Amino acid sequence: MSQPERGVSWRQIAVPAYGPTILVSIGQGATLPLVALSARDLGASVGVAAFVVALIGIGQLVGDLPAGALAARIGEQKALVGACAVDALALVGAFLAHSLWVLALAIFVTGLAGAVFSLARQAYLTETVPMRMRARALSTLGGTFRVGLFIGPFIGAALVAGRGVGTAYAFAAAMSLSAALLTAFLPDVTRTQRRARAGTGEAHATVLSVLRQHRRTLLTLGTGVLVISAARATRQTIVPLWAASQGLSPSTVSLVYGVSAGVDMLLFYPGGAIMDRYGRVFVAVPSMLVLGLGFLLLPLTHVTPAIAAVAGLMGLGNGISAGVVMTLGADAAPAESRTQFLGGWRLCADVGNATGPLVVSAVSAVAPLAAAAVTMGLLTWTGVAWLARWIPRRPAGTG
Repeated sequence: MSQPERGVSWRQIAVPAYGPTILVSIGQGATLPLVALSARDLGASVGVAAFVVALIGIGQLVGDLPAGALAARIGEQKALVGACAVDALALVGAFLAHSLWVLALAIFVTGLAGAVFSLARQAYLTETVPMRMRARALSTLGGTFRVGLFIGPFIGAALVAGRGVGTAYAFAAAMSLSAALLTAFLPDVTRTQRRARAGTGEAHATVLSVLRQHRRTLLTLGTGVLVISAARATRQTIVPLWAASQGLSPSTVSLVYGVSAGVDMLLFYPGGAIMDRYGRVFVAVPSMLVLGLGFLLLPLTHVTPAIAAVAGLMGLGNGISAGVVMTLGADAAPAESRTQFLGGWRLCADVGNATGPLVVSAVSAVAPLAAAAVTMGLLTWTGVAWLARWIPRRPAGTG
């Protein structure tokens, strides 16, 4: 990726695009496997613990449309700095929490901050990278999250083993604060394009007017990304819960999660290359077939090696699709109102992020956790046909 269009060099955008992302994702990797366990330590049932995890997705869901409006008004850089600062404060709250309600509120606020963070990163790369390598660039963005999610659980395991679960939240807060400081001192290479759009008045179109204009895309292709996001979010919830239900210790749960993340991070660039060369559908459909298979196999595992093997299989399916949701959104987004559209696009994805763990919570409240895994496996496979119907067969901009 030597020279993107619009005169912006790859070297200029690499650190602003990927530096804050890897810092924040390391912190997320340290805490994600432990949120359900923290809730359980504070007295939550399995169903309530799954709901607390789901609050991450619910917070993102609530924050998506305001994030699009905010980024359109103040720009991606300022939005990102603010999101990282708020995330750091929320994680400190989770570290200090001695009540389930305080923990739940802190987790919800991290979701709000995550909505702004994710939208700002996606809009930044969509603006600066040429279409012919869009999937690779956005898959690399997804890959940096996965690198962080690989490193983070091992750091989390060490912190948990030595000083308790709460220290992982303090570490994550430090990572988010570092990302805010890094972003604040980097040049804003999208300022010229943003000022040009502001001069025409296009950047000030309301989010709702943009969503009305593009409602067909959001209802068809957007439903497909809901399926993808639901499967991904459920994997993050159900693997730690299943491992804990089989008697694994918190540190072992973190290690299992880290193994899955290690497989996950190996395939983001090949997935992007396939999408750029052959089309988005050739990554989206196979990845969901593999994730669905993982859900169906998980209830058959009862010892650490077997659980780790299925978690690795699910990481394989998740990793190759690292950038598919962002790439499809970038393809569909109108240049004149990109951030507003992406707010709606991320809303579709985050409905899935919230729905997946909520399905686990609802099913596990009335049936064994294994039934929740099977339910999600079948739902994921059902969604494959929808994805095959609506995702374009060729990369955007090609014949």
